[in-house]
Amino acid sequence: MHENSVSSPRSQGHLAIITAPLAGHLNPAQVLAGALIDRGWRVSVVHVDEARRFITHPAVHFSGLPRGAAPALEPYLATLVEPSGPIRLTRMIRATAAMTDRLLTEAPAVLERIGATAVLADAVEPAGPLIARKLDLPFAVAVTGLPLLREADVPPPFLGWRYRADAVGRFRNRSGYAVTDWLMRPVTRVLNARRRDWGLTPEGKLPCIQIAQCPQGLDYPRRDVPPGFFYGSPWRAEETDDFHAPNDPRPLVFCSLGTLQGSRRALFATMAEACARVGARAVIGHGGGLSVAEEAGLPGDPLVRAFWPQAAVLRRCSAAILHGGFNSVLDALAAGVPIVALPIGFEQPGTAARLVRIGAARMLSPRRLSVRTLADALQDVMVRPSYRAAARSIAAEIAGGGGADRAAAAITAALASPA
Repeated sequence: MHENSVSSPRSQGHLAIITAPLAGHLNPAQVLAGALIDRGWRVSVVHVDEARRFITHPAVHFSGLPRGAAPALEPYLATLVEPSGPIRLTRMIRATAAMTDRLLTEAPAVLERIGATAVLADAVEPAGPLIARKLDLPFAVAVTGLPLLREADVPPPFLGWRYRADAVGRFRNRSGYAVTDWLMRPVTRVLNARRRDWGLTPEGKLPCIQIAQCPQGLDYPRRDVPPGFFYGSPWRAEETDDFHAPNDPRPLVFCSLGTLQGSRRALFATMAEACARVGARAVIGHGGGLSVAEEAGLPGDPLVRAFWPQAAVLRRCSAAILHGGFNSVLDALAAGVPIVALPIGFEQPGTAARLVRIGAARMLSPRRLSVRTLADALQDVMVRPSYRAAARSIAAEIAGGGGADRAAAAITAALASPA
């Protein structure tokens, strides 16, 4: 919906959402936005104009940044799907820094023009809090993935290190954070330059609230959770589509690599063949990454679509093979389904390591993966009851977490009294 649409008649104010221009962040953000609209907020997503295509909620407005001379989104997305390696990581961080810089340059004027009275900033996009500080607006932080809270006992969320609350673990974590800081220098330079230009201190005011999709039981133990940070449960809309399982005695296994990595045909073929080897049938969602011919060529008689009603499918599955994307992981856990995790990048290794720690998953490297290795891990999580029991334990926490409604109520209460 465009910014000149009719706003809610019982307005709390105009909330501007600043997040990453990715479906994995914008989809849960829109569900949260819907719950905020129900509480009287007018909500606008602010980003590069090409991100408009991700906005599907009929009551969520979109306000684009001024059009640049060249497309901004497609080159950025291209850096996220390049093969893993140091060159890819460097390009991705530089592209992220450029996107943050553009938001810092252009978004403040957009927020002033639309009359924003508060900001909801995704934790992965540091431009949001800084823009709120420049405009002296109250702001909340939405944590769509793993909590980005630095703590001595907890490794950086982008690393698949296990939890160690001892001197060795803390030394290792310090090294991990030091390397992370070094790699993220392009982003840090952008932020520091803008703080100087705007006369802001590095500390600044804190968000009114930080609220996460992540259930506390999934995260590593923490000693120093800051005031105003709250764990929660997934922000999901109720699906209108159902999944009619085929008349087939074979157990079903949901297989997904998310929306960015869905073109990895060879990895999907390994999944489908591994499922067939253990007597299961793969249900593959590739997010539009495969052609019709590539779909037809997958082994093992899988069920294949670009998109499935994911929650409905998972309720009928015996296991899931996932890349560790946070939304898919939460959906599988909400259904009490054990997981074989194949983390590719971003915070996926950290998510997979947490799944292993709670006993809900096996983790394998997608770069050194054979059909036999994957089939053995899949058989293990399907047969051993402890994996499903661990997933169901988190499912119970998710069921009582309140989802987007509880998150929206907490955000509304916090922004109503920002002091």
